[in-house]
Amino acid sequence: MKKEIKKVVLAYSGGLDTSIIIPWLKEHYNNCEVVAVSGDVGQGTELDGLEEKAINTGASKLYIEDLKKVFVEDYIYPTIKAGAIYEGEYLLGTAFARPIIAKRIVEIAKAEGADAICHGCTGKGNDQVRFELAIKAFAPEMEIIAPWRTWEFKSREDEIEYAEKMGIPLKINRETNYSKDKNLWHLSHEGLDLEDPANEPQYDKPGFLELGVSPEQAPDKAEYVTISFEKGEAVALNGEKMEPVDLVCKLNEIGGRNGIGLIDMVENRLVGMKSRGVYETPGGTILFRAHQVLETLCLDRDTQHYKALVSQQFADLVYFGKWFTPLREALSAFVDKTQETVTGDVKLKLYKGNIINAGTTSPYSLYSEAFATFDEDEVYDQNDSAGFINLFGLPIKVKAILDQERGANK
Repeated sequence: MKKEIKKVVLAYSGGLDTSIIIPWLKEHYNNCEVVAVSGDVGQGTELDGLEEKAINTGASKLYIEDLKKVFVEDYIYPTIKAGAIYEGEYLLGTAFARPIIAKRIVEIAKAEGADAICHGCTGKGNDQVRFELAIKAFAPEMEIIAPWRTWEFKSREDEIEYAEKMGIPLKINRETNYSKDKNLWHLSHEGLDLEDPANEPQYDKPGFLELGVSPEQAPDKAEYVTISFEKGEAVALNGEKMEPVDLVCKLNEIGGRNGIGLIDMVENRLVGMKSRGVYETPGGTILFRAHQVLETLCLDRDTQHYKALVSQQFADLVYFGKWFTPLREALSAFVDKTQETVTGDVKLKLYKGNIINAGTTSPYSLYSEAFATFDEDEVYDQNDSAGFINLFGLPIKVKAILDQERGANK
């Protein structure tokens, strides 16, 4: 027998989906109490007026949890150190924001004595998996309500009509009804004209881009930034020590005005379909590049090549919602070991959407000009390479000889 639902904790953003979920829950679950929870991971002004809106639409209370510091230090930085980029382009802005929010929601649900946790994710998307795997990791007994799988609405148009009927104020209309997700790391855009991959994103359309400008609108003069790392983590910008949250926000500002970090991609969702999205990740794109450049100086060849395999596995785990798993933790332990010498300064030149390397230094650099020089040197005997090539190429040589013998004997 299904237990009676008296109190539900809702993952609440104040967007279209979660705005209508509050009255919908009360309609369909015998006027249950709805406790709304918003995880502040850097949405900025999107949180303005949220408490009043949640309560006016039927919630008994709203928690707004400041998770920005933990988000950067415990989720973003470990992902940068891992070099994890999904399918070579997506910097995982939505993906690694979901576990931290879901974990806090579980903590509040337990404190509130809730019977269920509800989210507004669609049955087609990745976020339903990310939320629910995190919930299962910390509250395996908790019932999960996912209205998009069961309710009567078939489209965002239906949702807007319901919101208008219920008198719920929305910050969108039918013409600007992109599905967006914003945090201090990125902003994603999906839906409307973007659903056809043949359509070029309207970067110059007023109101489309929020974190920056298109490359065409960026200044005609390049801007330089220098990022300092300690053990793989960014600690200073242009020589000034900064807290991680402040550093990411400042890089967003710098990258945004230079047209950095616009990604238009068709990605493979976990549920099996392809989807098209446009992402703004100005600061994150700069950080990933700087970290990658520094690693080329500080990691030995075998570690660097093997870590590339780990990076892909790590990206898949994050994208698939498997943050709270033994494998992700084990990979992070490996990554942390590789980062012990990833310390130094990376200078980058930003120009109209481009990031250009402009100089890298590290006290742990493995680059030796004495060995690499094209000029005369006293440390490398070029005659040594002949013996190396003979041994390295021996399997190829032996196979070729035997193939010739077999051909001659036919």
